[in-house]
Amino acid sequence: MDDQNKNLLLATALSFLVILVWYAFIDPPEVPVEPDPAVATESGTSSGPDIATIPDTAGAAAVPSNEASETPEPVDAERVTIETPKLSGSINLAGGRIDDLSLNTYRETIDPDAEIVRLLNPVGEPEAYYVLYGWAPGGDLTSEDVPGPSTIWTVESGSELTSTAPVTLRWDSPAGLIFRRTISVDEDYLFNIEQSVENLGDAAVQAAPYGIIAQHGRPARLENFFIAHEGVIGQLTDELLIKKYNALEDLELDPVLRTNGETYADVQGGWVGLTDKYFMSTLVPPATQQFDVDVLFQPRSEIYQVRTRYPAVQVAPGATVSAASQMFAGAKEWELIRTYQDEGGIRKFIDSIDWGWFYFLTKPIFAVLHWLNLLLGNMGWAILGLTLLIKALLFPLAYKSYVSMAKMKELQPEMEKIKERVGDDRQKMQQEMMALYKDKKVNPAAGCLPILLQIPIFFSLYKVIFVTLELRHAPWLGPFQDLSAPDPTSFLNLFGLLPFGGPEPGSIVGLIFIGILPLLLGISMWLQQKLNPAPTDPTQAAVFAWMPWIFMFMLGGFASGLVIYWIANNVITFAQQYIIMRSNGYKPDLLGNITSSFKRKDTEAK
Repeated sequence: MDDQNKNLLLATALSFLVILVWYAFIDPPEVPVEPDPAVATESGTSSGPDIATIPDTAGAAAVPSNEASETPEPVDAERVTIETPKLSGSINLAGGRIDDLSLNTYRETIDPDAEIVRLLNPVGEPEAYYVLYGWAPGGDLTSEDVPGPSTIWTVESGSELTSTAPVTLRWDSPAGLIFRRTISVDEDYLFNIEQSVENLGDAAVQAAPYGIIAQHGRPARLENFFIAHEGVIGQLTDELLIKKYNALEDLELDPVLRTNGETYADVQGGWVGLTDKYFMSTLVPPATQQFDVDVLFQPRSEIYQVRTRYPAVQVAPGATVSAASQMFAGAKEWELIRTYQDEGGIRKFIDSIDWGWFYFLTKPIFAVLHWLNLLLGNMGWAILGLTLLIKALLFPLAYKSYVSMAKMKELQPEMEKIKERVGDDRQKMQQEMMALYKDKKVNPAAGCLPILLQIPIFFSLYKVIFVTLELRHAPWLGPFQDLSAPDPTSFLNLFGLLPFGGPEPGSIVGLIFIGILPLLLGISMWLQQKLNPAPTDPTQAAVFAWMPWIFMFMLGGFASGLVIYWIANNVITFAQQYIIMRSNGYKPDLLGNITSSFKRKDTEAK
């Protein structure tokens, strides 16, 4: 087998290995966490839904209470409407919770009549998911003296929260304190929350502000795929915090408090929240504010939560103390996230997008892809443009590789003579081969480098296409209206010519009756092989013959944007290799190689 075929076999084997690893790491189906009956009885569960854990002691260093505050019945409180160009929903005056939020510019499917994405849900509804702010009592204050998760607030100013009109909520404490919460939001997804305490009493009081994001149960939109991070995400000073939902369940359980959790103390500069692949909600303390972060899971009620706790403040008689913070709730749009980071001062906020292990490749690849999308106006053409740029950057290496392969072909007669002369003496054969390479100035490994570079690039592009929001529902042309989804066409209905729909993309039937893109991929790989004669060894020839079609079916369920990249990469590689071979005096017999492969099959059949 010549070295060019060895390199192609190496590329195929390595790519095959990468794909197998991806499939091997798919998370198993999520198993709902059953409440512990003993815990429920011991805690005295009421008929009402649980509310996320709140601290009951002031002071960032204090140990918080992890007993869930409960309401006997869902509180039927008034709501304040939220209406901006990108958001719609409401604020629940019970607790002042932001628990109803939908993203106006995103739909669940590509159907124009599909429901818009709902991010936050009230307690009592499936998959309750909400943001709660408040104060933990300190000193002589008790939990009844500070607003809790079910405290009924009143609207002091503003009737509707818009991007130009804030609202202020008020609650008067029995202890002579007036709590206010002013909420504003920009035209995108960033909320500003200012909490204040006015002390009308005769003695100083102590309280500590906090913020909570809570998710009841695992959300249905989870991908459950190892390549996408879903769960806790945060930047804690210089540490990027990443924990999946199942990792929260595995945290150490406190036998008294009945809560799994851990605390990150003395954080300054950062944010923390819960994320899925495309959407997230995060708490963003001021850049100069020191705070603690709790990451918690309550097994009894199956509540996942993150919370920020600030140091306790003293409120003198007649004084007012305020605590400001921000909250992001929306889509992880790259350009917007970057603006919040660079102009809004949110530390390393761009890392809320899951760039993965190869972040040093995925970040620049996406930046170029985004630029090409703005330039060309279509993400499909941007992927093709990116392929051209990548191949242009790698062309010097590819040229050296192909030239080296051509020189290796010239050495084939001399190499055969060495094999005949030394017989089975492998050590002597290797020594004479190395001497031959040195004399002819040929590097036999030169052909492998472009192949090895393609693997992390391919993996990084797959990551970009899989996790970035800009590829979600991104159209190209014809039936390809979502480049993050598998090819929707199918051989079953002759790619749309027959009057019935094809199988569901990604299903078993869909993987068998593949679409037009996987078919083009298999053909492009097959043609690329035919630039060289088939290996003389029957086993090697069989491996090469089957590999394009194996890949064709394996990649049938991959994102169509990735398959487009691979097809374009194969076509450009074919053209480059053909031209370089011709320029080095070797004329590929493409038609002859194709014909001989069919003749060989006819001979084997006979």
